[in-house]
Amino acid sequence: MAEKFIIETYRTKDPDKLTKLISDPDSKLDTGSGAALNMAVAAAFLSRAAAVCLKEGKSGERLDYIVRNAETLRNYMVYLIDEDVKCKNPLRQAIKKGEEQNFEACRRPAVSICEEIVNMVGSGLDMALELSDFCSQDGKIYVEQYVLTSMAAAKTSISYILSVSSKSVDETYRYVTRRENEMTMERYEKLSGDILNKLSEI
Repeated sequence: MAEKFIIETYRTKDPDKLTKLISDPDSKLDTGSGAALNMAVAAAFLSRAAAVCLKEGKSGERLDYIVRNAETLRNYMVYLIDEDVKCKNPLRQAIKKGEEQNFEACRRPAVSICEEIVNMVGSGLDMALELSDFCSQDGKIYVEQYVLTSMAAAKTSISYILSVSSKSVDETYRYVTRRENEMTMERYEKLSGDILNKLSEI
């Protein structure tokens, strides 16, 4: 009789169950899933800011673009909650079976969702900077919340990436990973500062 595989979908679980699974050390959910959930909330703030602008009668091609893409970003981050589980499965199996020779090959795919989250934080910051041109007093708080929440998601993701890379025997990989992420955060910190300064003038 063939073994029966049950594929569990996590992104459809309610917040109570989802956060309980993230807190469980025996759960398949890990940092990437938590960061994706955090980033989905951040994108929801960005989407809400854009919706407030529309409600106030603002319009234009760029605002329409932000409205569409902020919601796309939110949906994508929800989708990544489950994708992080999948990308870590090979590493889990290699550890479980004691296949040390496969560890190196499995490490990089295991951080792929965290890397994608870090990348998409930047896309959202670009939208937030542009959206701040449309914002009123009512909308700017949600742009600010996007900035603060998404930066937390980026930092959380990078902490996991660096943790995994630190266990690699490849010294060049460890150095490049650390330096690339330092440069990314330097850029994001500057951009987020520019957005918050701009919002303070509204």
